[in-house]
Amino acid sequence: MNRRAFLILSGGLLAAPRAAGAQPTAKVYRVGVVLEGGPYYAAVDGLRDGLKELGFDEGTHYNLHIRDVKGNLTAVGETAKSLERENIDLIYSVATGVSVAVQRATTKVPIVFYAGVDPVAVGLVKSLARPGGRITGVHSRQVDLIGKRLGILKEIVPTLRRVVAFYNPDNPALRDSATTAREATRQLGIELMERHVRTVDELRAGLRGLKAGEVDAILVWDAMVVSQSQLIVDTAKTKKLPSMFFDRTSVVGGGLASYGTSYYGVGRLAAKYVHRVLSGTSPAAMPVEMSDRYELVLNLKTAKALGLTIPPSLLQRADQVIE
Repeated sequence: MNRRAFLILSGGLLAAPRAAGAQPTAKVYRVGVVLEGGPYYAAVDGLRDGLKELGFDEGTHYNLHIRDVKGNLTAVGETAKSLERENIDLIYSVATGVSVAVQRATTKVPIVFYAGVDPVAVGLVKSLARPGGRITGVHSRQVDLIGKRLGILKEIVPTLRRVVAFYNPDNPALRDSATTAREATRQLGIELMERHVRTVDELRAGLRGLKAGEVDAILVWDAMVVSQSQLIVDTAKTKKLPSMFFDRTSVVGGGLASYGTSYYGVGRLAAKYVHRVLSGTSPAAMPVEMSDRYELVLNLKTAKALGLTIPPSLLQRADQVIE
């Protein structure tokens, strides 16, 4: 054997064990996130932290592909289709209307959702125990809390007479919210002023059009509206109106009060679903989980600016008081 042939043969033999022993690169999963912006980013923070606790690190085990439609619910369908065309491994959808639109627009990608209403009632799943299909997730009873929010608002503002609520009447997830709000205001002796807005521009125009003395407070229950929470807060501040939200982020940003689910908390709950689906479990076999932990958040600084005194009994019940 000549020297050249010997070197080629030896090099091949020496290289072979390295090739055989090499480990394949682990897959980095691609997780799409569809949300309307604003306070819903807290759910993404919760998802990240929940996945980290499960040993899934962003950048190493998965990457998030976040699609913020900025309150435009009509953009959700095409956004979801685009993610599916990109062969995303899973979509995490935040809020009921978004989740319904994502489900309708896609055909094969697994979905983990957060819904603030009964997911069976809006057609997301067949049952809570057996979701069926390719979708599962977390839900809470935000609609059931509207009466409690109005009661809290009445405690803070005993002279409350008229409350305005902006919402999109085309969103099927909000029909029960409107019905519940009408009944709750009737029982409390408050007039509910319903303003229909289908876009962020219509919301802006509606807020600008509020006249002095026309209403006594703003009530928020629409995901599109809360995605523009800073706009609501700034308007309430300018027009000196108390505001009641369903998320703490809006109160931290200057709203008067909120009572509802922690979006950070539901994001952490959703993490175990995302982890299991990416690990090979079918969503159809994973019962929907209910998040029944609600928090009351009050902003004393905002109350003082409005000339309001929050009753001590309410302060004692609060989970967080911002001073």
